Amino acid sequence: MSKNCLDCIYYLKKTGYCVLLARKVADPKDPPCEKIIPNRKKTQTIASETTTDNPSAQKALATLQRPQKVSRGGKRLKTIEKVELEYASTGIRELDEVLGGGFIRGKTYLVAGETGSGKTIFSIQFLLSGVTKFNEPGVYVAIDEPTEQLIKGLKRFGWDVTPLIKEGILKFLDMRTHFSKVYLTGERRKIEPRFIIESILKAAKKIGAKRLVIDPIAPLIYGGSKDDVLYVREFLREMVFAIERVGTITTIMTSEIPTGSKLLSRFGVEEFLASGIIVLGLEEIDGEIFRYMYVRKARWAPAKPIKFIFDIEPGMGIIIKGPLRRYI
Repeated sequence: MSKNCLDCIYYLKKTGYCVLLARKVADPKDPPCEKIIPNRKKTQTIASETTTDNPSAQKALATLQRPQKVSRGGKRLKTIEKVELEYASTGIRELDEVLGGGFIRGKTYLVAGETGSGKTIFSIQFLLSGVTKFNEPGVYVAIDEPTEQLIKGLKRFGWDVTPLIKEGILKFLDMRTHFSKVYLTGERRKIEPRFIIESILKAAKKIGAKRLVIDPIAPLIYGGSKDDVLYVREFLREMVFAIERVGTITTIMTSEIPTGSKLLSRFGVEEFLASGIIVLGLEEIDGEIFRYMYVRKARWAPAKPIKFIFDIEPGMGIIIKGPLRRYI
């Protein structure tokens, strides 16, 4: 077997970054792991069996190699075990590369942005990527818009999701219907978190969902207000923790940012529960409006602060055009 990073699933060709060692590789023909990891041969064998032309789009395992022996003050500390993180592709190759593989499986991410920035397209693209490329069923929790209208809109956009719904691998859960049946009778002012959690988890379990989208998160907290931060915080905490306890469902929550605001969410607590935050926005450059994306927060990821310009193309979704600096 040739010793070459190009044949390894942990090597991101475009950036020259190794997610196994969490660093850039100077020469892919001289793998640094040969000198660092004694059992590289076994690792390389596993990697070669699953390598494709686009490793960042795979359900890759990124192993963060930590120092095996550490001494402090003359005392020998215990060996630190290596941590394995399984990733779910975002459906956007360039974003996967920035995140070192994609979203950490089983965790929750916040996609924030002003109106028209592409939050819903981003979310649907995440679900469709899971269904069509990795056979990972998904659930979309609709809050603001009736699912019938959403599905029709997606079809006009070039994404006919009806066959996927009929196959039972994609489900649209209309929480507005649940609200009207149970809570909009005037008898209750707030929705109990248990009801929301049970409804979402029941829908996810029914199709074996691995991906979940709640779009947007704020209206889901019916009866909550900016002044009732304690209620909102506990509501969100209970919901996020319940979903993450399943361990296999990767979740996107979307949040609308008022134009010109520096906030990342309506209540100011959503971002603290999320493992990562992707910000989508609109920026005017020389009289022309561009959509941009950047990683605001990424726990356990080697993400560098960079803004991407992107387009939204019918039938394809978000297409990265390049770094923002090229347009300035």
